[in-house]
Amino acid sequence: MTIAAEFAGHGVPTPQGPLATDDYVAIEVAFFGPPGARTKVSSTDFTLRVNGKKLPSQPFGLVAASVKDPEWAPPEQLDAKKSAMSKQKDPAADPLAPPPVVKVPVPVLREWAQRVQKVALPEGDRPLPEAGMIFFQYHNKVKGIFLIELMYAGSAGKTVLELHP
Repeated sequence: MTIAAEFAGHGVPTPQGPLATDDYVAIEVAFFGPPGARTKVSSTDFTLRVNGKKLPSQPFGLVAASVKDPEWAPPEQLDAKKSAMSKQKDPAADPLAPPPVVKVPVPVLREWAQRVQKVALPEGDRPLPEAGMIFFQYHNKVKGIFLIELMYAGSAGKTVLELHP
């Protein structure tokens, strides 16, 4: 069996476009074997060593709660003059005023979470080849990484893969 991995940094690649998270890093892993081969796959079999510090894998649900679509823009806000219900001042009138808080609509958050779930590594007894994303909590910038290793200890044995940040 062969295990391959690629470091994706703070990005989560999805077929609909990338998502981003400041709290986690993503690694795409793939298992390959002879035709008809199967193996037990679990994200908990992986540990990431970043600059000597070991990080356990995290469930995709935690990651899904922190992702954002860098292409998403909030819906246009109504001009205060056009909306009789609005009692907010025009933010452009006061340059020291904080920007307005924009909440992402729940259906959009749900769609982002589903995108993360679809690319996450499927778990259980799986036919090969199998691939998906695994996640590790890492708040620092990727530029500060000088050594990154993915450690695997599971049903297929043990190995350490040196990755490139």
